[in-house]
Formats: sequence, structure tokens, C-alpha cells
Amino acid sequence: MAVVSSILTGLVAALHIYFLVLEMFLWTTPFGQKTFKRSAEEQESTKILAANQGLYNGFLAAGLIWSLVGSATIVLPLRVFFLACVVVAGLYGAATAAKQILFVQAIPAAAALAVTLAL
Repeated sequence: MAVVSSILTGLVAALHIYFLVLEMFLWTTPFGQKTFKRSAEEQESTKILAANQGLYNGFLAAGLIWSLVGSATIVLPLRVFFLACVVVAGLYGAATAAKQILFVQAIPAAAALAVTLAL
């Protein structure tokens, strides 16, 4: 189970690195416009907000990575904390922004959290 927890946590961390890149660097590109189904004008007018959001996703990824490489005494509490943060953020995003956030953020983190809590 510890290996599965690490793999799922690594997947969630990788997703958040992807979110960081998408929101901080690709937001106003055609790929960003297609991904978020917004016009170039909407993407341009919200790029600072998106970059801020991307930075927060980077912090979540950093915490999850820390939980993969940290000392044995802090790994479990770190992993539980950061996965719980991702679940809450995903639920909030799904309720307020886009339903698909539930599937790309909250559910993968919830699965990793469930496995981690079963250790």
C-alpha cells in the first residue's frame, strides 16, 4: 500500500505541475484558450489571476513532492495534509468554476488520500 500511496501522490503532484505550467505559461496561448474554452480576450484579461492560481498549484505540487522525499517521521502527515488541501481545492473548483475539476483534481487526490490513510 505504501508504494501505491507514493505512486498516486506522485501522479497528483505531476498533475499540479501541469496545472502550474498551463496557468502560468500557457494561459494566453491557443492551447490555453482551447483547454479552458475561453476567448483570447478573456484569457488575456485574466492572465494575472491565472498565474497566481498556477503558483498555488505549484506550492501544492511542492508539498506533495516533499511528502515523497522527506524524512520518514514527516512523510505521512505531510502527504495527508497536502492531499486533503488538493481535495478541498478540487471540490471548491468543481462547485464554483467547472465540474470537470472534480475528475481531474479532487478524485485523484481523494484516491491517493484514501490509500494513504489506509497505511
